[in-house]
Amino acid sequence: IDLLDHRIEGLIADMPGGQSPDEPPEPSEPGASPRYLAAVDRLDEIAGIGPRAAQVIIAEIGLSMAVFPTPGHLVSWAKLAPRTIQSGAMRRKGRTGHGNSYRRSVLGEAAIAASRTDTFLGARYRRLVKRIGKAKALVAVARSVLVIIWHLLNDATSRFHDLGPEFFNQHTNTERRTRNHVRQLETLGYTVTLTPAAA
Repeated sequence: IDLLDHRIEGLIADMPGGQSPDEPPEPSEPGASPRYLAAVDRLDEIAGIGPRAAQVIIAEIGLSMAVFPTPGHLVSWAKLAPRTIQSGAMRRKGRTGHGNSYRRSVLGEAAIAASRTDTFLGARYRRLVKRIGKAKALVAVARSVLVIIWHLLNDATSRFHDLGPEFFNQHTNTERRTRNHVRQLETLGYTVTLTPAAA
């Protein structure tokens, strides 16, 4: 196992962009730009992904994102994009597809691990699981992880920064949610009067 681990690390280091350059670029402003890290180290910073998972992902999708112009292209290629099946006027949601089993399993494991964390990805899973169920929520989190991976591999100087579990609450349109709740209650036959809460 140690011999195989050593060979894997050597092969990844030989890939273009697989290891840090001898002289990392200096940031333009103090603390403004993080130092250059090897691809495995940058992917390891994502919640739910460890060094081994990062190595498998790099082995399966490579380091060059030139073949994927957008994150959507990578997600579609990995068979994680939602599908819509249409026949005449009828539309229904289709399965995402199987894709590469190694890639799918490592992203699934990363999604499960991320769903248990107190991070943006964990909060995303907890929001979705109430509405669409566990399996679909994990696929959605795996898709989010893959989008993050595309951005990190597309720019060798980029680093992962977690948005935090409160991201969704901070970016919620309170007025729109209030209108939706009022409309639902009025549909049930209630008359709603809004009064501001006491300070």
